[in-house]
Amino acid sequence: MNPSSIRRRQLLAWSAAAPLLGWTGYSRAQGAWPSKIIKMVVAFPAGGPTDTAARIVAQKLSERLGQQIIIENKPGASGSIGTASFIKSPADGYNLSMFGMPALLAPLMYKNNAYDVTKDFAAVATVYDLPMAIVVNPAVIPGVDDLAGLIRFIKESKEPLNFTSSGTGSFGHLAMEQLKELGKFDLMHVPYRGSAPAVADLLGGQIGIMFADVVAALPHIHASKLKAIALSSPNAKALLPKTRTVSEQGFPGFDFDSWGGLIAPLGTPQAIVDRIASETRDIVAKDKELQQKLLTAGAIASFQDGKQMQARLNKDYERWSAIVKAKGISAT
Repeated sequence: MNPSSIRRRQLLAWSAAAPLLGWTGYSRAQGAWPSKIIKMVVAFPAGGPTDTAARIVAQKLSERLGQQIIIENKPGASGSIGTASFIKSPADGYNLSMFGMPALLAPLMYKNNAYDVTKDFAAVATVYDLPMAIVVNPAVIPGVDDLAGLIRFIKESKEPLNFTSSGTGSFGHLAMEQLKELGKFDLMHVPYRGSAPAVADLLGGQIGIMFADVVAALPHIHASKLKAIALSSPNAKALLPKTRTVSEQGFPGFDFDSWGGLIAPLGTPQAIVDRIASETRDIVAKDKELQQKLLTAGAIASFQDGKQMQARLNKDYERWSAIVKAKGISAT
């Protein structure tokens, strides 16, 4: 065999082994990952949908990685405080965050330029979709069973009507603002700090209409205290199979969900990001216990890899930031 053929074979062998050697080299230099506790930041209060999903996923990831994952809640300013702090964490593979959609527009809403969702962190994997629904208190909005009936009720009302959401700039708020424009009707927004107090006043009759996280309204829908009028997307039919989507009721293309996924600080070794994404894919797609726990919490298990997650972040930011700017919506 001539020397040039030998060199070609050696080069091919080294090329094939390069990815493995990259991971092995990193492991030897840093110690086998993970070798210590991993921290997962949740930029929202304990007990909310993002926090609940984070704890369910953290438990399963801990089991697969053989290392404890602890949750650290850093709420405030719709997730922007905790997220701005998180992106400055060491990029060593021991810092993750469960990113929830209120944080998507928070820097724009609070005018704090805390981070740029298109470039200031590494998207790892989506974990869940959080379906939403337009719900009404039938004692306040009587005789309404669908979206056309609700719009007709609003237009015929002699008194101005209000709607609520989990907060200024929330997906529920922005979705209703977009629907108002498409359906040519008017409602005044009354924001609350979270779904729980908003649903409480909806049940109490102080407000008649809400674009709500399904998880927050579901027990009261089952108890016939609230009525679901329209769903944000077909995903919500896993929880409310008899209710039609907004798209199915005359507004094609309106579909959306709130959602959440894992992010890491920029510069986190790609081998670690890929490992976390791979383990997340397996538990989200195959672990029936995790899927059921998320469903019980009102979320739908849903995996996308880092590239798909970043594309989704970019698309959602473009859609919803346009409404914020057009309507002059601000949390300050």
